[in-house]
Amino acid sequence: METSKTLMTEGPIWKKIIFFAIPIFLGNLFQQMYNTADSLIVGNFLGSNALAAVSSSGNLIYLMIGFFNGIAIGAGVVIARYYGARDEVSVEQAVHTTVAFGLVASAVLTIVGVFFAPQILIWMKTPEDVLPESVSYFRVYFMGSTGFVMYNIFVGILQAVGDSKHPLYYLILSSVINVVLDLVFIAGFDMGVGSAAFATAISQFVSAFLCMTQLMRSKEEYKLQWRRVRFDREMLGQIIRFGLPSGFQNSIIAIANVVVQSNINSFGEMAMAGCGAYSKIEGFGFLPITSFTLALTTFVGQNLGAKDYDRAKKGAKFGMFCAMGIAEVIGIVIFIFAPVFTAAFDSTPEVIRFGVERARTAALFYFLLAFSHSVAAILRGAGKAVVPMVIMMIFWCVVRVAFLTGAGMFISSIAIVYWVYPLTWTLSSVAFLIYYKKADWLHSFS
Repeated sequence: METSKTLMTEGPIWKKIIFFAIPIFLGNLFQQMYNTADSLIVGNFLGSNALAAVSSSGNLIYLMIGFFNGIAIGAGVVIARYYGARDEVSVEQAVHTTVAFGLVASAVLTIVGVFFAPQILIWMKTPEDVLPESVSYFRVYFMGSTGFVMYNIFVGILQAVGDSKHPLYYLILSSVINVVLDLVFIAGFDMGVGSAAFATAISQFVSAFLCMTQLMRSKEEYKLQWRRVRFDREMLGQIIRFGLPSGFQNSIIAIANVVVQSNINSFGEMAMAGCGAYSKIEGFGFLPITSFTLALTTFVGQNLGAKDYDRAKKGAKFGMFCAMGIAEVIGIVIFIFAPVFTAAFDSTPEVIRFGVERARTAALFYFLLAFSHSVAAILRGAGKAVVPMVIMMIFWCVVRVAFLTGAGMFISSIAIVYWVYPLTWTLSSVAFLIYYKKADWLHSFS
């Protein structure tokens, strides 16, 4: 086996983590760029109303796909564990069970997304003048569910065995395709806001196909063979056991964010457009967090599978501080240049005001967001996914909604929406720090 290229149980810790995280960072950068390109092109060619429609769909889309992505995280933990332990038979079973799950999830997501979009958007208090374009964007997006889900499934498998380079190459290509199609559909043919979702779906299918091809060509035990794609009961049980808490956590947090979006929607389309522009900007601050958390989950999973506890602990500490430091630097840049960044999406003064206010409230707290996600990733890699689920549900869901509801009764200001995120990031970070220091998470992986 070509294990020296992918195993994270050997070699310098800093090198393994950084060399694994850098391709993920670059890949996420390109993905964020083409997601941002959607909003830039929509905002500049179709106007504030269309930008608001795209923005209002973001949290709802995450609500729909978050659960299945959480299960995929659990699958990655299982695969990383067996790959680190050199258990080839179990790796093969886990890979094909994961792919089978992805196919079923794709079908479910397509049906739910297409048929229930209008009612959910109404529940979110989407303004009537924005609703038709929001429904159009949402439905087209979820018609391409198979591409989104299978891409995440295939990438999760590759990253679990330490391959973060090939997903990068494929994501760069799909990013270029997405931007070109956006310009052709929207700027060239004036096809409307739904065409932005169509362009994204096509690009995701391309990257999913390329990842699938890479897995099929592999000579290692994680090679994809379609005739072996089926559910292995024991392996599916492990995937669900590790992934269900993450999936449930993603869905609950997404519901809370839908409540937040509903509050934003009540302030009108300018607030929706401004906060939507900020959410795209914030995505860049989230890049190092995503990169190092994925690296941490894989690193911890492989090393605990190999029973190298000291190495797992050292790697966890290193990755955590890297994520926090880089996230905070990006936060400072966003704080300073928020007016310029927001104006790139929509030059309407009121839209810029909303975007800048939200950016300058949250950006300096990115290090706390990075810390919470890093510890959560470490615990998932250790097979303790229930702990981050509970902590994030309490602070990022219950406290977040309670704060908005309670404060909203006395203060009629969008500022309470801005502050709910730094507040809950702080509380979750305190809880994670206490658990991380006191719990014996290293020896609980079984």
